[in-house]
Order: sequence, then structure tokens, then C-alpha cells
Amino acid sequence: MQFSEEQVLALAPDEASRKSGKELSNPTKWVSKGANRQALWGECQGSGSKPYQTQIDLSNIAFKCSCPSRKFPCKHGLGLLLLYARQQQSFTTDELPAWVQEWISKRAGTAEKKVEPKDKPVDEAAQAKRMQAREQKVSDGIEELLLWIKDIVRNGILNIPEKSPAFWENMAKRMVDAQAPGLAGMIRELSNTNFYNEGWQTKFIDQLVRIYLLIQAYKNSNSLDELLQADIKSLIGFTQSVEELKAQSGVKDDWFVLGKQVTQEDQLMVERNWLYGIHTKQYALVLQFFVRNQLLTTTLTPGVTINAELIFYPSCTPLRALVKQQFSIKTNIPVDGLASWNEVAMLETNYNRYNPFINAYPFVIDALKPVQLNNQWWLKDKENKLMRIEDNFSNIWRLLAISGGETLQLAVTGKENNYAPIGVWYHATYILL
Repeated sequence: MQFSEEQVLALAPDEASRKSGKELSNPTKWVSKGANRQALWGECQGSGSKPYQTQIDLSNIAFKCSCPSRKFPCKHGLGLLLLYARQQQSFTTDELPAWVQEWISKRAGTAEKKVEPKDKPVDEAAQAKRMQAREQKVSDGIEELLLWIKDIVRNGILNIPEKSPAFWENMAKRMVDAQAPGLAGMIRELSNTNFYNEGWQTKFIDQLVRIYLLIQAYKNSNSLDELLQADIKSLIGFTQSVEELKAQSGVKDDWFVLGKQVTQEDQLMVERNWLYGIHTKQYALVLQFFVRNQLLTTTLTPGVTINAELIFYPSCTPLRALVKQQFSIKTNIPVDGLASWNEVAMLETNYNRYNPFINAYPFVIDALKPVQLNNQWWLKDKENKLMRIEDNFSNIWRLLAISGGETLQLAVTGKENNYAPIGVWYHATYILL
């Protein structure tokens, strides 16, 4: 299995780990090392008398190390994988040591337990009663939110930038109390409007209208398509049983990992993994929620292709998915993208026809070039059509350095007239931005 240095370094939790990992990619740092199709392992001599035992599961990239670091992966895991990427031929031992075999076997056993069906009976009456109580709480909460929105409209938005943080946070907390965390997040997004930017009024009203439209859709959901109802409930904050989803059959494909975005929401870290199906040409978003230093159940590496079965959440425009089974990892598989921005617009028009609530979508586009016009950065396609790069994109100079004025195949996320590049193909190598 092949890894590029770029792919390995993209796994680093911070810059310090990235730097230390590079230092530990020296073969002289390792007392022993080995690899086979299942795993990669090595013993790194530290300051103590016993070397640190480092191991990597190659079937579903996961790390374990005997060092005391709470970072994931630690510098030893990064160093070992980086050394493997540079000098794969130096890993001559292929028989798993006992300490590696034990870990690999435990991981396989855990995976088997996860797919075992649960025979515990479900009290459907109690479940229906709980759902009815929650729906009532949500309905009560959105009536208050609807009044709050109408007050904003009646009073006008001239003085909105002067509102205190409590004005937004109190209503967001009320939505949390009403068990509608999705609406709470939309209110916080509304409060994060950059009131110093020219044209903030348009973005503010767009988000306010989006919240209002969602409220009205929820109140009238019984008259809507069943899949759109699922989208609306998901946006409000209702969750779907993972066990029920995994009982369904999924979509098997070679899934290319386009990018990974990690943000903090309240006390949780949210990891967004964007995937593209090589054969189905279907996009997917795998979300994972965790607290800092917690080990994730699934590790997805940008630039790597996984052969896997994905289960998509019910939606009239399926995007969010979970990984049901992962079979193998592949590298250097070409990705077919869209030809122009016109094709992107046609796809978005079709998505919005069925689901007007889409927030952002990924796209792979074959030939784009970053250009500057009126002090704004744009992406120009081969038909000379332009689309804006979103204002908070911070890696424009890196993208320009890679491009060198030439067109490149890019992966982007966004909607309507603003997009952010997340990765670029350069000489058949995928580089994360």
C-alpha cells in the first residue's frame, strides 16, 4: 500500500506533532520495524530503557502506541508511517509480533461485536410516547422562535449589528431546551454574520429566511414528501438510529476521501469527511462527533481511496452517510470531475428543486484556475466562467503556488456563488488545502 508524505502529514493533530513526526521518520530512531498487508509496526527508542511500541492498522487506518502522549496519532505513529511512505522497502519483516497480533485481533473482535444484532425488545408504546412529548416541546419552542423572527422583521435590521451576544444566545439556548439543537445552530450561525462586511444585510436576511422556511416546513410536514420530511426533521435536530441504518444495505464503491474539516461546536469536536464514489459518481459526507483526545471509530485519510459500503441517511438529496463496512484501501485512483461551472449550476438547481435547505455540497471540477478580479479571488473554468472563492479561504497563496497560473483539477465545497477549495490534484498527486 502506498502513502504520500502529504497524506501522512495531513493526519497530524497539530504543527508540533507534524514537526516531531518528521524527526522520527529517520530509520536510526527505530530499533525494529515491520509491515504486512494487515499492519505496520515498530519500536522507537525514547528516553526510557524500553522502546515505545508503535502499531498501525492498515485495513482501517488506526494507531496505537505505548508512549504517554494523549495526541492521536502521536509523533511516533506519524514518524513510522512517514518512514514507511519514504522507504517502504526497508520494512522487511512481515510476521506479526505477538503484541501487534493481539491488538489486531482485538480490533477485529470489536468490529464483529458491533455488527451483531441486538435482540433486546423495543417498547414501541413507550417509544411513541417519548417521541410525541418531544414533538410537542419542539412545536412550543418554534412558536417562540417564530415570534422572535417576526419582531426582528417588524423593527427592521438597521440596529441588528448593535445587538448584544445575549440576544442571540438566549434564543439559541431556548431551542436547545426545546430539543431542537439544529435550530440553535442556525441561530448561532445568524449571530456570526460579519456585520463589518459590505452586503452583510443580504447574508443575514438569507439565513433568517432559511430559518423561517424550515419552521413553516416543519409545521406543514405532513403534506410533504416522506424523504423531505426526513430532511426537515434532521435539520431541526431529530436523530436517526445508527443501528437501524446499519441494518440496511448500502452503496458499495471505491470512495475517494476529498477532504476533512474539523470544527468545535460547544463542547464537541465535529469532523466532516467529504467523499466521492469513483464508480457511482455520488458524493458523501461522513460526520463524526467526539471530545478532544477521544479515539474515533473510523479514520478517513484525505487523498486515499477506500473500498467500502456506505449507508446514506434518508433524504431526497442523499449526502450524509456512515461507513458500514470498509474492505480495503487503494491509492492513486483517478477521479472524474465535472467539466465546468455550468454543470455545477445544473446539479445544484436539481438538488434545490427537491431540497431547498442544502447548506453546502462538494464538487470535483476538472480544470480550474485561481484569478483575481476587483480585489476578489475567483475560480475560472475552461469556458471562462467565474465563481467566487469564499472570503474566509486562507490558503489562496498556497493554491496559487501549486497552480503556477495553470488549470488544475480541484475539489471544492459550497453553494450558489461561493466555494472553498479543499484539495487539488497536481501531477496525479492529491494535495489537501
